[in-house]
Parts: sequence; C-alpha cells; structure tokens
Amino acid sequence: MNILKKIWENRSQILEGITNTIIRDELIEKVAKNRSLICDKCSDKGTKCAVKGTAPCCNLCGCSLTFKTRSLSSDCPEGKWEALMSEEEEDKLDNLKD
Repeated sequence: MNILKKIWENRSQILEGITNTIIRDELIEKVAKNRSLICDKCSDKGTKCAVKGTAPCCNLCGCSLTFKTRSLSSDCPEGKWEALMSEEEEDKLDNLKD
C-alpha cells in the first residue's frame, strides 16, 4: 500500500497521537510507556518512517512510535498491543477535557 495513502487513512489517529504528545496526560503517558516497552523488544522497530524525522517508527506501518503509542485508538499491526477505545470514544473523551 502506498505510504501516503496509509497516512491519509490514519490521519485522525496520527493527529490524536500528536495532540497527546503535546498535551500530556498521566494515563496516556502510562499507556505509551507500556506500549513502548513492547515496541522496544520488537524486530519491526526501526527507521522506515512515513514522515522523515519522526523515528523511531514501526517498520510495518511507518508510524512514528512517539505518536502511535500515545494514540489510544491505535493498535499494533502485529497484535502485540490493542486499541483501548474507538476513534469515536477518543473524540468524546477529548470533548470532555475542553
């Protein structure tokens, strides 16, 4: 699949991860830390990033792990960790924070 198409399809999850990186939340940081520990042991962790300068990345999907691990609606393409909520639930949660 074309990498730009993947980025476009996952744009809401990418934005969620970027937002959660900028606006830190204790729970999200705990989730990101646990996910990162799993990713650190994975042979697919690398630098094949869809967007240059966002390493480390998942070599399978091209996502920046800094953002992907902070997106509660994202999951590991290898099934090593799962989404904790849907994108719709994440949007509702974000609206409660405002």
